[in-house]
Amino acid sequence: MGAFKEPHGGVLKELYLGESAAEAEKQKALDYPVWNLSERQLCDIELILNGAFSPLEGFLGRQDYEAVLADMRLPTGLLWPIPITLDCTADFAEQIGEGTAIALRDRESMLIATMEVSDIWTPDKGAEAVAVYGTDDVAHPGVHTLMNETGPVYLGGRLRGVEPCMHYDFRLLRDSPSELRGRFRKLGWRKVVAFQTRKPMHRAQQELSFRAARAAEANLLIHPSVGTPDHGDIDRFTRIRCYEHILEQYPEQTTTLSILNLSLRLAGPREALWHGIVRKNFGCTHFIVGPDHAAPDPGPDGERYYPPLAAQELFAQHEEELDITMVPSGEMVYVDDRAQHLPRDEVAPEMQVSTLSDGEFRRRLREGLEVPEWYSYPAIVGELAKVFPPRHHQGFTLFFTGLSSAGKSTIANALLIKLLENGHRKVTLLDGDIVRKNLSSELGFSKEHRDLNILRIGYVASEITKSGGVAICAPIAPYRATRRRVRDLVEAYGGFIEVYVSTSLEVCESRDRKGLYAAARAGTAKGVTGIDDPYEVPELAEMEIDTQELSPELAAHRILVKLESLGYIR
Repeated sequence: MGAFKEPHGGVLKELYLGESAAEAEKQKALDYPVWNLSERQLCDIELILNGAFSPLEGFLGRQDYEAVLADMRLPTGLLWPIPITLDCTADFAEQIGEGTAIALRDRESMLIATMEVSDIWTPDKGAEAVAVYGTDDVAHPGVHTLMNETGPVYLGGRLRGVEPCMHYDFRLLRDSPSELRGRFRKLGWRKVVAFQTRKPMHRAQQELSFRAARAAEANLLIHPSVGTPDHGDIDRFTRIRCYEHILEQYPEQTTTLSILNLSLRLAGPREALWHGIVRKNFGCTHFIVGPDHAAPDPGPDGERYYPPLAAQELFAQHEEELDITMVPSGEMVYVDDRAQHLPRDEVAPEMQVSTLSDGEFRRRLREGLEVPEWYSYPAIVGELAKVFPPRHHQGFTLFFTGLSSAGKSTIANALLIKLLENGHRKVTLLDGDIVRKNLSSELGFSKEHRDLNILRIGYVASEITKSGGVAICAPIAPYRATRRRVRDLVEAYGGFIEVYVSTSLEVCESRDRKGLYAAARAGTAKGVTGIDDPYEVPELAEMEIDTQELSPELAAHRILVKLESLGYIR
């Protein structure tokens, strides 16, 4: 028994071609239909090709996919809980057939792999959501991605690896399974505990992981996932610098750091099994599973998606078959009486406990308040303070949404002037009509083109926000899912304030400065929002304004007051 157990399924599936074969494949691929891989697909294909997803030799075919959904097993009977599929558009699927070879390229058109398509099918995404996530509620981030961002058609087939995915950051920390196994051999590590995380580690996590390794009489691998971020995640550059700092807090030669380009699904119990399989492929013998492992934050109603110990219970059921030992962990709390962190279940009722929530920690950073020394290390607090400057120094986006002629542009222009008068920020107005003329002139008014136009606005707004500026956006933006994608884009860098201009359709029609409604009623215009195309009312907008009741001047003033109350302006 040791760090050199067989990978899951018995063989580490490294799928890269040799140099001469790869060159020949590149030439053949010049004639293949091209699919440009998304960020998530790039994460998945890298871990298929380097063996982290052993025994997979490609993206799942339909029979494999259905077996994974139904039984968490491949048709061979081997445990595999998460479907790894290649989604694409219907248009691309129509260009190819089963047996077609396709070229899979990254955003810079580098050929990563080729695939002979064995299966093409349209999945039941609702059934997939319930099977994998236990819910079809789109408030769950994994379900939201599946239902709103994943292509409608799946392709399956074996891969032939041509070029490893290119990473320019932290290259010395990026290890394939065979490389990490080699490092363990060189260090003489026979037992290795893996610690999965997607957040910065503080004193509680350091103590938890150190205790787990000590209990197992093993060395420790800090193995954070740095693939596609979840909404609200801190950028990987900051997180990795934090991991490098915390490495200094362990005894020398006991702990190592390697980063994993894994795109999390946040599928809770199923994902815990998947994480264990991946760590086994990297050569680990033990894996830490805590409460709420791989679970998203509670939904809008405050309810958890999974029971706190569900991941530990499911892992325990399959632990022997997985052949990787679970190290269950609980919540760590700081005990004032002992001046140390202890597991919650070891704390006597009379002991005084101190806690600090993630939200309170971030508030202290933003407001420049002291962070207790027991909570984190100065070097880590320093790194995170760069990410959470005071709100009045952060960029933000004001995103107006509502029917045509509701008053969005009028309020946005009034607000623009007031913010420019304030003089503390650079402000950019992205009006729907102006963006249509200058950024999206080639687009029509189909749902696909409307979504693309709004996502372009969201991308520009996110860049402005990232640079510390203020973006004011005033499109119709009729669809909730698209507005959520824009929110996710922007909130990765700063604030997002959605303003629903709720002026009624009747009032908007009475204004009808552009003649859209009259044309729609006469049948000469199609796809007019509110008439023959739906407007989906925001459910969680930060503000609601009805311009039948408020003048543009007063509406803009109310938004300024809201921004002051949130701390974005002074």
